[in-house]
Amino acid sequence: MKAFIRTVLMGFLAVSLSVGSNLASAEPTKVVYHIDDAATQGLKGLRNIRNHLDVSPQTKIIVVTHANGVDILMEGGKDKSGTEYAPLVAALKSRGVRFEVCEITLRNRNLKRDQFILDAEFTPSGVVRIADLQFKDKYAYIRP
Repeated sequence: MKAFIRTVLMGFLAVSLSVGSNLASAEPTKVVYHIDDAATQGLKGLRNIRNHLDVSPQTKIIVVTHANGVDILMEGGKDKSGTEYAPLVAALKSRGVRFEVCEITLRNRNLKRDQFILDAEFTPSGVVRIADLQFKDKYAYIRP
């Protein structure tokens, strides 16, 4: 009987240590926001990200833009009602959000890096970057 109780207690201890170890090493949620059309997704997406961080400030967020979505990161970029994107992007950048622009889009639209706000980073392919973040890096995917 003592051997049985000892085995049960040892099993309980092992499970407790395992659970505690997993909780201690838990990573924050990682999310990639995909924006490919500034007109329909720009302002809505930036507000979604702000709300996301208000509720879950430890979330790691990367915004990947391509096609017409890169317009949210261009100097002087505004939505159809005249709201500038740059101040919203800067506020989110200060909270740890990364903003990336697809270089294929730059070539296809004859755009230059210096046309973008300083908060923009560049990635060779927006679509490949999104796929890699999802598959390799286990990012959740959101398309506002």
